[in-house]
Amino acid sequence: MSAIEALYIFDEHNATILEHIYRARPPPASVLLPLYLAHPSPRPSLIYLPNTHPPTLAYSILQDRLLFISPSSAESEPLLVLEFLHRVADALEDFLGSPLLASKIESSYDVVAQLLSEMCDGGLVSNTEPNALRDVVEAPSWMGKLLGGVGLPSSSPSLAPSTSTPFSLPRPNLPRPNSNTASPVPWRRANVRHTSNELYVDIVETLNITLAPSGIPLSALAFGTIAFTAKVSGVPDLILQLNAPGSIASTVSLPVFHPCVRLARWRERPGELSFVPPDGRFVLAGYEVDLLGGDSLPSFTTTTKQAPSLNLPAIAEVRTSLGPVGAEFEVRLKISPKFHSSPSATSGPSSFSRSSGLTSRSSTAFGAGGTSAHPNVDEVTINVPLPAGVRNITDLRASKGDTQYAPGDAAVEWRISGKDIAVLMASSHGGTIGALATLRGSVVGSEEDEEDVGQAGPAGFDSADKWEYDEEDGGGYQTATLEAEQPKGYQHERQIEQKNTKRVKMNKVLMPSSATISFSVKGWLASGVRVDSLLVDAKKSRGLGSGVTPYKGVKYLTVSSRGVEVRC
Repeated sequence: MSAIEALYIFDEHNATILEHIYRARPPPASVLLPLYLAHPSPRPSLIYLPNTHPPTLAYSILQDRLLFISPSSAESEPLLVLEFLHRVADALEDFLGSPLLASKIESSYDVVAQLLSEMCDGGLVSNTEPNALRDVVEAPSWMGKLLGGVGLPSSSPSLAPSTSTPFSLPRPNLPRPNSNTASPVPWRRANVRHTSNELYVDIVETLNITLAPSGIPLSALAFGTIAFTAKVSGVPDLILQLNAPGSIASTVSLPVFHPCVRLARWRERPGELSFVPPDGRFVLAGYEVDLLGGDSLPSFTTTTKQAPSLNLPAIAEVRTSLGPVGAEFEVRLKISPKFHSSPSATSGPSSFSRSSGLTSRSSTAFGAGGTSAHPNVDEVTINVPLPAGVRNITDLRASKGDTQYAPGDAAVEWRISGKDIAVLMASSHGGTIGALATLRGSVVGSEEDEEDVGQAGPAGFDSADKWEYDEEDGGGYQTATLEAEQPKGYQHERQIEQKNTKRVKMNKVLMPSSATISFSVKGWLASGVRVDSLLVDAKKSRGLGSGVTPYKGVKYLTVSSRGVEVRC
């Protein structure tokens, strides 16, 4: 059986801030860290260290620049140990606040020790649910720290057994964590009470798309996350119904669920999620969608008419080797008119009610603007990576938006704000053909390459001219070819042509090979997944109260963080 032997936490300067031993005798942090750092970067999450006795496996993650390492001298399940480290980092962030800093851990060792003891008992992972941890571990408060600073008892439970000393007074009016008042549901706190009952569903999809130079998609994946927020009293039992074009079973693949989801219900009725939610915000499910469909591979042909197409809000085309010497490149951006919100949708919150009681939210969780009826494109950013030989970009100009580049940078960044997109939409025949914008610039290579192109040979001839060595007729001297006997004008034009040809070849190596697009669209999902209904099962729910109808809201968001790559 897999077991956790120890947990070490290091700060951004590789100083040890916590050592917690669960079982066995693992190598100390002072011995383990140098062996871990000796491994070349980038370091994987699992590193084998044969120089320890016995040989050790080091599992590691990074969270807010803090390094979490768990050593194991026996064979363990890698995913279990890594998931435990992620759960520990999330729990510390939940109790101590985000971002997770070394100073917060050092000033709250009592809370950290309680968390680590509850989450793992004798090396066996036990309680890792945030709601359940709230029942047995109290988060530090400013009042508790103030009372503790003057020698009075604070509200945080003591690690030691309760005594009659003034520093650990009994609290008869508060339930003990180990009493019968604990919640029967492991992931939900007991005695949850809210003055306003609300249920929110936020579906976020992240795109990962690669387009060929011809515009044909090579791969197109959408990774979805269903974030759920439950602010309901008692123990509600909910049913969330998802749908998609065709069906959920044929659209969604590799689904993952929170432990609260009843898997048997999903297998019987794909798309139906039955669960008792934790209190607060949590990740209900995740999934993956192939936007090209199952028949994408046979559909790839040399003709674009039969090639699969994607309905992307923003697409770019990169043209290279432009100009007389092939030193210029151009990026053309097009934004689909479908994602242009009407003035009423962008001026303020816009929502509509469905038969299931759901409301499309435009101002909650992601900011104002954009609903499923009027999807809205936010700022679009184009990132153009440059080869290592590019020394500078001259005459960089954009028809709209702002560019960011300094000599020596590895890429050109082009940003178009939402206001500029609206102006482009309005100026393009009422937004019927979408928004068009261009970026153009010229590359400059190294100084050595420029000198090689402009270097001239003897007698005024360019080094690119052909020379021959004639031992008999020329007496051993080099003589120019017959081109030197041509008129001077012809020689000059020939030299310029040869220089330009060489420049084109050299500049071709300096041309960008791709561009990535970043954007976010509110009110639209690339996969077409949608929420049909969110119901509260009154028969199975407890403590909600008769006649109480929670407010329900849903929101969609599609994000591309350099996720759309256009090759050229």
